[in-house]
Amino acid sequence: MKTESTTELEIAAGLRALGLNESSAVIVHSSLRSFGHVVGGALAVCRALMATCGTVLVPASTWDLTGVPAPPSLVRPHNAVRTAGSWEEFDAALARAVPFSPDLPTDRGLGRIPETLRQSFDHERSSHSLLSYVAVGRRAAELTAAQRPVWPLGPIEAMAVRGGDVLLLGVDHTVNTAIHVAEQRLGRSRFYRYAKAVDDIWMELPNIPGESHCFNEIEPDLAAETQEVLIGRCRARRIAVSAVVAAAERLIERDPGALLCTDPACRCGAALQQHLAWLATSRVGR
Repeated sequence: MKTESTTELEIAAGLRALGLNESSAVIVHSSLRSFGHVVGGALAVCRALMATCGTVLVPASTWDLTGVPAPPSLVRPHNAVRTAGSWEEFDAALARAVPFSPDLPTDRGLGRIPETLRQSFDHERSSHSLLSYVAVGRRAAELTAAQRPVWPLGPIEAMAVRGGDVLLLGVDHTVNTAIHVAEQRLGRSRFYRYAKAVDDIWMELPNIPGESHCFNEIEPDLAAETQEVLIGRCRARRIAVSAVVAAAERLIERDPGALLCTDPACRCGAALQQHLAWLATSRVGR
């Protein structure tokens, strides 16, 4: 039985059918498997993206290599973090971790496309120890420069200002990091997390996003803003970053628990408590 294949040219044609062109800037969340068989694999997808778009941004997290649990003596309210049971356990985790460097591979959970983009194209990479980004193209430097250690979602905000788009390739909104921008602007899902800085030294990093497993609830609110095509077997969707952020902000302002689950064991509960505390502070200040 012959397997249907998708080619680089077909992927590029599909991206153009979404309205993307050389002036476009996109943040890409992707699944290579969603296309079915791709001639040339992940590299063909990356080549199609670069042939179509002026700037491509992808998450390039290194959490699996650089991250460590919270040290046992450090407690922050509503932080919902895994804490080492002892200093011996923490020191062992710190010894296993590595400091961030620009040549580290992307987290394996992000899939093959971000790592292939990093390996195969001249790129800029931001230097956040847990949540770096890789960018290729004309606006790569300005997007990665928008990230700061205290504000890791800066590149997505910069995309919104520049009229950029979220591009979902075979994935859903549970990986749409632009929604986290809205959360954090409203005092929600702003967690502290921990990484190795250099040998024997760790660092605390603020404003790390929380859970996203309920983010598909935003889909009806973005229906009118979404362009969609099928590329091979891949459901490809384009939505303006600014539209995603605005829709998420409206949902959260109407319902503080929007896009969160109610499982008491989940970080969603801590995110909600952060937001309620932020609302109380905001009201006092008025």
